Amino acid sequence: MINVKPFPANFLWGGATAANQCEGAYDVDGRGLANVDVVPIGKDRFPIIAGKKKMFDFEEGYFYPAKEGIDMYHRYKEDIALFAEMGFKTYRLSIAWTRIFPKGDEGEPNEAGLAYYEDLFKECRKYGIEPLVTITHFDCPMHLIEAYGGWRNRKMVEFYERLCRTIFTRFKGLVKYWLTFNEINMILHAPFMGAGLYFEEGENETQVKYQAAHHELVASALATKIAHEIDPENKVGCMLAAGQYYPHTCHPADYWEAMQKDRENYFFIDVQARGSYPTYALKQLEREGVVIEMADGDAELLKEHTVDFISFSYYSSRVASADPAVNEQTAGNIFASIKNPYLDESEWGWQIDPLGLRITLNTIWDRYQKPMFIVENGLGAVDTPDETGYVEDDYRIGYLREHIKTMSQAIHEDGVELLGYTTWGCIDLVSAGTGEMKKRYGFIYVDRDNEGKGTLKRSKKKSFDWYKQVIASQGTELD
Repeated sequence: MINVKPFPANFLWGGATAANQCEGAYDVDGRGLANVDVVPIGKDRFPIIAGKKKMFDFEEGYFYPAKEGIDMYHRYKEDIALFAEMGFKTYRLSIAWTRIFPKGDEGEPNEAGLAYYEDLFKECRKYGIEPLVTITHFDCPMHLIEAYGGWRNRKMVEFYERLCRTIFTRFKGLVKYWLTFNEINMILHAPFMGAGLYFEEGENETQVKYQAAHHELVASALATKIAHEIDPENKVGCMLAAGQYYPHTCHPADYWEAMQKDRENYFFIDVQARGSYPTYALKQLEREGVVIEMADGDAELLKEHTVDFISFSYYSSRVASADPAVNEQTAGNIFASIKNPYLDESEWGWQIDPLGLRITLNTIWDRYQKPMFIVENGLGAVDTPDETGYVEDDYRIGYLREHIKTMSQAIHEDGVELLGYTTWGCIDLVSAGTGEMKKRYGFIYVDRDNEGKGTLKRSKKKSFDWYKQVIASQGTELD
């Protein structure tokens, strides 16, 4: 028997998805085209999400997995019933911007989109499940990219504000927990996916990325302000792709490099949680010749409307070296990292580091002293179902068990404040990084392959009943 102290009574156990990876129905009920729709599976996927290759519409010879996803748009009641059977206290999902404003710059919203999400949230409430809603999860209307250049344009703040006012008003009383931007630091690594940025030849990409980041940071603060005004019960969080950097050796230069890499990621959260640009970032931007255009009132907005909590994804830790000759790279969640010889890795080369989650929790807690929420954590793996669709996914259970144990230690031994835990891809869905279906995370198997073939039938994996037991026991029964 694994001895783990119970998690807090009000701890929010659950799972997470994103609209673009599961909903499908890309052209149903007035929905407009989004950046994530036009990103295909295959070798061109990364150049497109990195803003290096232009693809603004569907093209012949490509398969676009987001067009159909796992058809959750039409099956959400079935899926939420399965989440409820596991005992979910919360369900993290995202809103597709183009369901609410199909082009992004309209004056009035699309009622069919609002009605869909209202029904979805009511379905959650029926089972006592608290919706945790990401406003923008790698999601930008293609019209805003083509007409305005995505988040490089200050006008985006106005369009995002309209989206926020609309959803905060419509869903008042149905949704209390909100996240402004998913993995906001991903703008540096996958700027088309993160901010609708495509770079023209010779453009100063660093300048564009940080100016776009500023617009997102202002929009996030504005969303926090509006959310609190419309409903004082609202809690608004930021969201970071987290994972501590370790120095490759104990050479001081390696430690310094790891510190710099961490700062690159924490910069965004420093602004959202502390309310101003940190001095190290200002100095770095100055060295790189980046000049951030700020409007009157931006500094005050950022200062006065910081987030209520810090949410983050954690899949693995990373390693940094100051030595350019050290180049044995391993895969990561779009982040390349030096291989850590002390860690096992997943089938996709992601390094498995449960203690790294405890380290990350403590680092974020020490840095901000704000409540935290782990909103993504999980193992992407190839699952082989039997003829009934059942998967013996002991490898996934083992991964989650070890991470939950370190969460418990962080709470009980280190004193961090943790609101909840939503595993990534509680139901199999399309991978954001690779576009694959075979890279599965869920407790629920979905019969669909990388080419879009399959019945979409849902079936429970072994981990389904295991996670149900974890939740029912408040995290104490992990066997």
